Amino acid sequence: QAQLVESGGGLVQAGGSLRLSCAASGRMFSSYAMGWFRQAPEKEREFVAGISWSGGSTDYASSVKGRFTISRDSAKNTVYLQMNSLKSEDTAVYYCAARLGRVSATTTRYDYWGQGTQVTVSS
Repeated sequence: QAQLVESGGGLVQAGGSLRLSCAASGRMFSSYAMGWFRQAPEKEREFVAGISWSGGSTDYASSVKGRFTISRDSAKNTVYLQMNSLKSEDTAVYYCAARLGRVSATTTRYDYWGQGTQVTVSS
């Protein structure tokens, strides 16, 4: 069973950058598509970015396209989310998730979730 642990969250000023990491355990990591989601207070969890098992395909929410970059390092069993030009509306708890198959923007299609890491952007 895969386990996911996020790190890298924190407090940053608007316009700044953060890089989130998601470390995955287990040999199945290389077979899983990975996604980043976020959930702000009193809002539903939403898709942010996803990457295929091979790393050859990525997808982004329109709200982060051009500012965020998802990548993965199979040797380290880690997926990253580089966040640049952060805005106050990016404030949320960020979760990584894993699923067999293609990248999906639907939360219910993911099999494994991390515990989340808080990102706070001050304006």
